[in-house]
Amino acid sequence: MTTPLRKDAARNWDRIVSVARALVDQGAALQLNDVARRAGLGVATVYRHFPTPEALLETVAAPCLEALVAYAERALAEPDPWTALAGFLQRTVEAQVTDAALPPVAAAPVDALPRTTELKTALRTAGTALLDRARTAGAVRPDLTAADLVPLMCGIAHAVDVHGGAPADRAATAHRYLATLLGGLRTTPQAG
Repeated sequence: MTTPLRKDAARNWDRIVSVARALVDQGAALQLNDVARRAGLGVATVYRHFPTPEALLETVAAPCLEALVAYAERALAEPDPWTALAGFLQRTVEAQVTDAALPPVAAAPVDALPRTTELKTALRTAGTALLDRARTAGAVRPDLTAADLVPLMCGIAHAVDVHGGAPADRAATAHRYLATLLGGLRTTPQAG
């Protein structure tokens, strides 16, 4: 169990994360000295909360990861395996193109924080279970594997980065690209 932060420490933590969120959203690299300056705090204060830029970036991405895990867990209760998988992939690709903190954290081979590892593992596990259910139901191609999903989703996110248009259009573009991909993944019912 973690000890709650003192009020001043909690305010500093919130200020650091807020500044970092703004920098990530602007496409700027997280440099802890720059974050400290923008937050009006001493560098030691920032380092005390976040020993590395990666730890800070993972903290910024954590709410998005938590929301994706919660969505995936709800999707597992969806009775229709295809609807569950398609909804999960739609939510995932939308998060990839609207939260700039998510792609680098998701792609990182090593995590700075144990919580990030837990969230990424839970997301992978739920995604695999959703795919397995859809495959067992005959709703998706039998040769599609969980390992295929990550590069396919990354491909859509990259295509949106290159061709997605204005920031307000990115989610709609991602949905359109994903719909095309899902059309290729779905099996068609056999005529009886």
